[in-house]
Amino acid sequence: MTATVPPAAPAARAGSAAVDLRRSALSPRRRLKNRLAMLAITFALLLAVVPLALVVWQVVSRGADVMSWQFLTQDIPNSYRRHGPGMGPAIVGTLLITGMAALLAIPLGVFGAIYLNEYGKQKPLARTIRTMADVMTGVPSIVMGLFVYTGFVVLFHAQTGFAGALALACLMLPIVIRSSEEMLRLVPDELRQASLALGARQWRTILTVVLPAAISGITSGALLAVARAAGETAPLVATVGITFAVNRNLFEGQNTALPAQIFRNASQPFVGAQGRAWGAALTLVVIVLVFTILARVIVSRFAIKEH
Repeated sequence: MTATVPPAAPAARAGSAAVDLRRSALSPRRRLKNRLAMLAITFALLLAVVPLALVVWQVVSRGADVMSWQFLTQDIPNSYRRHGPGMGPAIVGTLLITGMAALLAIPLGVFGAIYLNEYGKQKPLARTIRTMADVMTGVPSIVMGLFVYTGFVVLFHAQTGFAGALALACLMLPIVIRSSEEMLRLVPDELRQASLALGARQWRTILTVVLPAAISGITSGALLAVARAAGETAPLVATVGITFAVNRNLFEGQNTALPAQIFRNASQPFVGAQGRAWGAALTLVVIVLVFTILARVIVSRFAIKEH
């Protein structure tokens, strides 16, 4: 009897021979270039990661020293010379102001992106909106703060949390528009055509097919905008004023937020004020991280999954 070789064996030997052939075909010069490129990429990664790790370490190590339940709940001392807690009013103000800014900017930005990608396309109005969004993306935050200050605060003679939310919404809006439009562009046209071929109207196709397919990317862009707004200081200093007690009314009375308290306390030479600045910085980082994780978990339940 003659032994027969299984059909899979020649294919396996051919595959391994092809891999060996590709590796051996590389000249020493090309292998050296490949290793140098890998070293350069690794070095660039370290250049980006090391400063970030140092910043995180400084914030966590110094902020943890003053972190306590009293720091998170008690009122802000009315003198920078005093030691001790807290940052309760700034935490409440950050959540309220940033939440209102997100409520104003995210729906408007997503609707704007839907118009640009699904309806406007290359019409003159759509091109104008894209250009203005790109220009607004590069505008310094202090310009937005001064714009809201002169157009809202001076007009109504009141520094309020809502004025700060308007300034942050102006910063968030172009980011949401451009990032959402790019995510909508990634949705294959075949999905739209299939939905329209089944008799669905365009608005229903957008609502039930396009948006679910792009929801993950849209959420990422919205989170990027929220993270930028939550850490902005200049617009808030000019628009919300200052307070040392909790103010839950965004439309009446002055307010405060963590970025403004970080700026004011860090610029003081007193140990107590600087400690509160580090604690406020750590609190702000934790808030952004928690909301980012929660948003990712929620989006993962509604996004279209590939099987």
